[in-house]
Amino acid sequence: MMQTSMGFKCFSSVVWHCVLAAMLVVNAPLSAAGEVEKTESGPVRIHIVARGLEHPWGLAFLPDGRMLVTERPGRLRIVEPDGLISPPLSGLPKITALGQGGLLDVALHPGFVDNGLVYLSYAAQGRSGVGTEVARGRLEGNALVGTEVIFRAMPKGRGGRHFGSRLVFHPDGSLFVTLGDRGDRPRAQRLDDHAGSVIHIDDKGAVPPNNPFVGRSSVNSEIFSYGNRNVQGAAMHPVTGELWAHEHGPQGGDELNVIRAGVNYGWPVITYGVNYGLGTSIGEGTHKEGMAQPLHHWVPSIAPSGMAFYTADRFPKWRGNLFIGSLKFRQLVRLELRGEDVVHEERMLQDVLGRIRDVRQGPDGYLYLLTDDSDGVIARLEPVEN
Repeated sequence: MMQTSMGFKCFSSVVWHCVLAAMLVVNAPLSAAGEVEKTESGPVRIHIVARGLEHPWGLAFLPDGRMLVTERPGRLRIVEPDGLISPPLSGLPKITALGQGGLLDVALHPGFVDNGLVYLSYAAQGRSGVGTEVARGRLEGNALVGTEVIFRAMPKGRGGRHFGSRLVFHPDGSLFVTLGDRGDRPRAQRLDDHAGSVIHIDDKGAVPPNNPFVGRSSVNSEIFSYGNRNVQGAAMHPVTGELWAHEHGPQGGDELNVIRAGVNYGWPVITYGVNYGLGTSIGEGTHKEGMAQPLHHWVPSIAPSGMAFYTADRFPKWRGNLFIGSLKFRQLVRLELRGEDVVHEERMLQDVLGRIRDVRQGPDGYLYLLTDDSDGVIARLEPVEN
């Protein structure tokens, strides 16, 4: 009996130490080299910077190397370079987590070093429903201070679909906000309705005087483009300074566009997609005079989200390429460009990380990815040295 008891104690001790070791491994900073994946341009290493984020949506790099990361349920966190995740920051606006909505994108003011301003897009409740809003606050420690709402998409709507929303600053300091049609197709063709458009405002929320619809009655003058279904990826072209964006199609018909002032991108009058499940046509076909054609489209849909031009030196063969996350196919899409023509497409990291929600080029020249999962990660792509 004594031997059995002592044996049990020894066994229990071993098990406890194994459990303790496992806990230490799980909670330790993630700095070990990850797995290597093949690409057309050579092998890349996937380094997991941090994990345990709940449906992370947007990422912005702070000047000191830390990252601001949004979680869709309504939390903003700071992630250290070694993967340590802060408690949720205080001072955020009131956020409604509903369906595809919640806390969405995050961006730093171009003058952040001097003013500390952080911008957030998110879904928020109003009298008539829920809609996308933009707020800004000054980052002080683990809080946003002086937070104020600078834009509300109106009218609000019902349901939990198609909120957009990416935030991209223009080189002149003004701000683009991408929106969705809120699942109500006709709204994307109405100029008295923000839904289904790309918004252009200054850094305080005012309408720039050169916006295309300024001065027209019964028109929301914040609108820069319209006929957009649900824009979840946008980035400024590093050479032309124009906004590029992609949007979700229905069953097929995801689009890549250059967003230009006053242009109608066609949804739902024209589309390369079809009705879900039925396969029946939508609208009037794929072309119509006065409505823009996409630079590139996907059939079947890849469910795109997040987008970045690569301009650094870590991956010389990728310089000038456009990277887009795919939610549906759980992969990263690389597009080679010649001007505004897509001349080659590569699909990589198939089912390696999961649903890729955001893509960013880091200040260190690596590519960073966010995965849309209840245990979401920040992953870094690094070249494998020969």
